[in-house]
Amino acid sequence: MALADYIYNKPTIETDRLVIRPMTVEDVTDLKEWMPDKSIYTYWGKGPGKTEKNPELLFEKENKPTKSFHLGISVKDLYKVIGDLWIYLIENDRMASVAIRLSKKYHGKGYGTEALSAMVSFCFEKTELKRLWAEVDVRNVASQRILEKSGFTREGLIRQGKMVNTWCDYYVYGILDSDLS
Repeated sequence: MALADYIYNKPTIETDRLVIRPMTVEDVTDLKEWMPDKSIYTYWGKGPGKTEKNPELLFEKENKPTKSFHLGISVKDLYKVIGDLWIYLIENDRMASVAIRLSKKYHGKGYGTEALSAMVSFCFEKTELKRLWAEVDVRNVASQRILEKSGFTREGLIRQGKMVNTWCDYYVYGILDSDLS
């Protein structure tokens, strides 16, 4: 398989406790519980935008075909979307950036590591991606732990760089497909 195989049909990935899948309009109630919560944007690089405050807007526009993924993280036992995960900024089908966020209510339960690890495995086993990378505010220790538990290596420090819309110090983390061998 290749990234091109997922342009129209995004993947569904299952773990022991989670289903990582495309979100639907039926998920709006779940998204409204956590997306507008300003506290989860402390280190995100920006506050909640129009679609985070009104998640139904995510489903009003027609989906454009893209190799990027924006998937919901759903807990199997709860049938509830508690977070989301992106694979984006794909360059030459070789490398991509990754981002993850979770409802504050579900922090500290291992869901972030479980979801990210599954996504990393998917990308390296089912697509031609060879490298994934992420940027994380130096103050965001919880996200650093998720990345490190998922196999990412801290590769560098950007001092007073621009992360989304915020000027801050941030780390660059990366993982190669060969790191999993």
